[in-house]
Amino acid sequence: MSTDVSGIIECRPGARIWGEDDEDAIWHEAIDLFVLNTGNAYDALACLFGVRNSFGFRPLAEERGLPDDVSDCVRQQFQAGGGGEDNWGTTWISWAELTSVDWDETNLSGSLSRRAVAGEGTHWAPVWDVMRTLAGLHGAEHVRLVVWFY
Repeated sequence: MSTDVSGIIECRPGARIWGEDDEDAIWHEAIDLFVLNTGNAYDALACLFGVRNSFGFRPLAEERGLPDDVSDCVRQQFQAGGGGEDNWGTTWISWAELTSVDWDETNLSGSLSRRAVAGEGTHWAPVWDVMRTLAGLHGAEHVRLVVWFY
């Protein structure tokens, strides 16, 4: 049985303008991963999220669940896809975290690097491009990717 990823990039534009504690500093849907055609290469999913990690990566963001302050749109899509009953491995990662990653770190065998399986030259490049652009507008800590698996 295959594993597929669903997810959405979110941003919080009001936080940079009014501050994180302002009532208008909420998270908004930016773009669905489906539109960016990330695919489901298991080595990348293992590297990024610990899913199907027979590759021996130290995952960047494993099983964090949905953020408490997730946007209404993301929560609705998650629930529409079966919520916690049909989805698993739910997690998120911010652009601020992604910019601090050692992309040359390898899996346990030393045969695959993060850069090789999920870096700029892979099918994840469009995701990183969108997140980078949004971070330039709203701040790295106000951009995140929320994902779940089915």
